[in-house]
Amino acid sequence: MTITRTDSSNKDFIELIPCLDAELDVMDREAHTICSQYNGVEAIKNVVLAYSEGIVVGCGAIKKYSEDTMEVKRMFVRPEYRGKRIASNVLKELEVWALELGYSVCILETSCKLSDAIRLYEKSGYVQIPNYDQYENVDTSRCFCKKLK
Repeated sequence: MTITRTDSSNKDFIELIPCLDAELDVMDREAHTICSQYNGVEAIKNVVLAYSEGIVVGCGAIKKYSEDTMEVKRMFVRPEYRGKRIASNVLKELEVWALELGYSVCILETSCKLSDAIRLYEKSGYVQIPNYDQYENVDTSRCFCKKLK
């Protein structure tokens, strides 16, 4: 597996986003309908892609939330490649990149119906926080935070 840093104009990232959105729509249609308006991919400067034998298999992104905080967005691994630590590696690379850019905190939102995602974030040192901003009144949203080292 190789990890590449890029931005949201990358054709491989653009290829994965419909797969992510289709899966979210099936797993949690109500929350996805509400939250999708906050998950646009236009002009995201910090995207990480994972490749296996030249095939793009996973992605994630970070975008500025505040002066010291980046928000993790658009985490996805193709179903047939799950269980191979790809998401962990993508998340780790996003955190390293955030530190390099001078940020000290990462936050994120996921659905309570995405138990694998919640386990990933908790294993990676994220702690649940009150839902923030647009997610405050979304009952199925779970928000997390990690102080970077």
